[in-house]
Amino acid sequence: MYNILICDDERDIVSALKIYLQGEGYGLYEAYNGAEALKILRTGKIHLVLMDIMMPVQDGISALSELRSFTNVPVIFLTAKSEDTDKILGLNLGADDYITKPFNPVEVLARVRSHIRRYVMLGSAPESPDMIRLGGVEIRDGDRTVSVDGEEIRLTAKEYEILYFLMSNAGTVYSPSEIYRKVWGNVPIGVDNAIAVHIRHLREKIEIDPAEPRYLKVVWGRGYKFDKDV
Repeated sequence: MYNILICDDERDIVSALKIYLQGEGYGLYEAYNGAEALKILRTGKIHLVLMDIMMPVQDGISALSELRSFTNVPVIFLTAKSEDTDKILGLNLGADDYITKPFNPVEVLARVRSHIRRYVMLGSAPESPDMIRLGGVEIRDGDRTVSVDGEEIRLTAKEYEILYFLMSNAGTVYSPSEIYRKVWGNVPIGVDNAIAVHIRHLREKIEIDPAEPRYLKVVWGRGYKFDKDV
């Protein structure tokens, strides 16, 4: 799951943004000034910040300047049409984008997806010990979540375990019997078809074109591997 911090002193705006984003499966954090946002950023794992410019206690510009000293998380400013000078200053200080109020929900979601995808896929996001990322596929064993190009996907328990095993050993070819022994823990007898079915289902979920897989490769006569050179 990717986490978004919404920072705006207008609670109605925070509530509206939460409505837009909740259905997309993001974890959401709230702050109402720059100081609160910085505290959350220092203690929580945030993948994107939506931040207002004009706020009490600490404004968005000074908060941005401070947060860039310890994180490269994407920041999208929430701006009024009259704040053109602040937009330019924010972009010069390291903001990644801005969205002008009032918001178009479709635009908000598109910008959020785009910046999180870049952050994750270009390797800017810090990795945790329980996370594996290869190409556009990211697996987090702590909460057993899998995402492809920033979009979370649902796997069955055995699909997850097969994928985790192959990604943990990317580049190594495993026979169906070896995969079965590792995932099921039983002595494998006639398991080739069962593993082939699970691999097919995995491909349907993580590959753009399951017929021409980028990640889950078959090595004829030997078995399967997760390609490490993606």
